[in-house]
Amino acid sequence: MTDARLLGADEATFIAAVRSDDTARFVLLTERHRRELQVHCYRMLANYEDAQDMTQETFLRAWNKRESFKGHAALRTWLYRIATNACLDFLEKRNDRTPTPSELPGSEMLYLQPYPDRMLPEDPQESLVARETIELAFIVAVQHLPPRQRAVFILRDVLGWPASKAADALELTVASVTSALQRARVTMREQLPDRRLDWRRPATHELSDDERGVVKSYIDAHERNDLDGLMSLLRDDLRFAMLPELGAVIMTAEDAVDGWVAGGLFQRGHDDWRCVTTTVNRMPAAALYLRTPGDPEYRLYTIAVLRIVDGKIAELTGFDATDKPWLGLPPTL
Repeated sequence: MTDARLLGADEATFIAAVRSDDTARFVLLTERHRRELQVHCYRMLANYEDAQDMTQETFLRAWNKRESFKGHAALRTWLYRIATNACLDFLEKRNDRTPTPSELPGSEMLYLQPYPDRMLPEDPQESLVARETIELAFIVAVQHLPPRQRAVFILRDVLGWPASKAADALELTVASVTSALQRARVTMREQLPDRRLDWRRPATHELSDDERGVVKSYIDAHERNDLDGLMSLLRDDLRFAMLPELGAVIMTAEDAVDGWVAGGLFQRGHDDWRCVTTTVNRMPAAALYLRTPGDPEYRLYTIAVLRIVDGKIAELTGFDATDKPWLGLPPTL
């Protein structure tokens, strides 16, 4: 994502809007970048609601700093710079946004939230919507980088910015950016040992037929309260997390199902399900709706995000969705 030219049509129009105090034109020019900026903030923060807030903060700061824009960089670059620093300021104030050491990556990130695919940028060619850079495992891994190192890694290896451009955005030297990137890559290799690390290569976007089939079977088993069917879909080294209550644990398929039953699921009052297939973070997911006795409607209960490997569910991350208007899903069925 390099600047095509120093003063393009958007930049000239933006400067003219600033000089004439044309708020409508300012909004028109900046709003078109909202989705990609929100993805950027989400990668920095791993929390959808915080990403929304920081995107809005970005536009507020851009308005307040509008006269500082001289067209020396693309408008998009200027907005990314503001968004990155807004996230860094946020992280500096929040001591609950730094993962604590754990043997199981991500188990301590109770603030993790899913990202609705419908809010991703619409251009499928944009590297920033690549599945490999929005999946939960990637988002979790990035959180293990110190904030400024995290920013360097995202700007350099995900967005493909040159070192000089990243250094300017973060007010660092090129040498500091290069050093931070090297350290970040080491951590990412530790956090994602089985994943590729060349984030700028062509990447996948769509779910496979295998993934769709497993999600359908998962939903069918859930709606029929078929515990054996559910168990058959899970790997025996399942990585399970229920957020925000419970961090990640590794368990067998049998232990997972037994634990759900012991917690009350599939028992009377928690056995009338309807499920909807969806996708979040470019991953297959199921929205689980529960109807309790005496209630005429099924109410959104949990979002189950699945990572499927060789036809089995290797990771299941559940997000409590009660009373949350997440992902554009209807609250009731």
